[in-house]
Amino acid sequence: MKKILGMGNALVDIMTLLPDDETLTKFELPKGSMQLVDYNFHNNIQNYTKSFKKQLASGGSAANTIHGLSKLGAKCGFIGKVGQDEMGQFFKKDMIENNIEPFLTESETNSGVATALVSKDSERTFATYLGAASELIADNIDEKTFEGFGIFYIEGYLVQNHELIEKAVKTAKEKGLEVALDLASYNVVEDNFDFIQRIVKDYVDIVFANEEEAKAFTGKEPQEALIELGKFAKIAIVKIGKKGSLILKDGIVSTIQGLKANSIDTTGAGDSYAAGFLYGYVNNKSMETCGNMGSFISAKVVEVVGPKLNEDIWKEIREHISTL
Repeated sequence: MKKILGMGNALVDIMTLLPDDETLTKFELPKGSMQLVDYNFHNNIQNYTKSFKKQLASGGSAANTIHGLSKLGAKCGFIGKVGQDEMGQFFKKDMIENNIEPFLTESETNSGVATALVSKDSERTFATYLGAASELIADNIDEKTFEGFGIFYIEGYLVQNHELIEKAVKTAKEKGLEVALDLASYNVVEDNFDFIQRIVKDYVDIVFANEEEAKAFTGKEPQEALIELGKFAKIAIVKIGKKGSLILKDGIVSTIQGLKANSIDTTGAGDSYAAGFLYGYVNNKSMETCGNMGSFISAKVVEVVGPKLNEDIWKEIREHISTL
């Protein structure tokens, strides 16, 4: 089984359950949005919500995917940047405890934190302080890190750092790794359109997109967007929410049906889909099976608060996946 190396924003997720939407109003946070905030804003919102129920977990999009892969049994590593603080120590410890090899550089800046404000209707609103995570640069990429890995998985939120992404994907290819990219957000695609198109065309083997991201990349609806994405990457995946997903490889389209779930919080659903898909891929499963693995895990994730699942649920997932 190929080992998988991830790279992304090293964030600690603070999942915060809101009794109502008053907090969003007070801090002028549009419901369902992801807002980048400074450290003072982060501190203020933590103080305001200190009496609310919270959960901490190592987070960031790629870190969530790598965590899921490790829980499934894949050998994984993660590249990121943290601060020399309590949150940075928490992130590294959580990685190690979940059998993920951390390749973390440190900064004097505070570690990145994503405060996820979860409303009663399960909608998430993020106030994200990137901190040290945003300081990951091309000079932090060490070619020795890639040795022994077979797949390099990147979250699209890093794409705004063109120099970093260019060096990372070039290094991965030189070391013989396949490259997988999740487009992450339609506005990231729009803001970096020409660069992303070139990177996907020249370096990416597997591209993940939801329907909004696929439309931003191609200007087309899911079915046509899938075909267009397939002109850029060996494998194209378009996730269409509750309806499931579409996968294109070698001119063949696999249609994956969505699974019913009692959705509480959609945090990490796309990240979990990628984990399931890639686990199937490194185990040489069919595209349909890879997609079904992704769908099953993402359906489980939306039924809990936050992107992480307890061991009982992971046991159920592993047992189910072993039958596919």
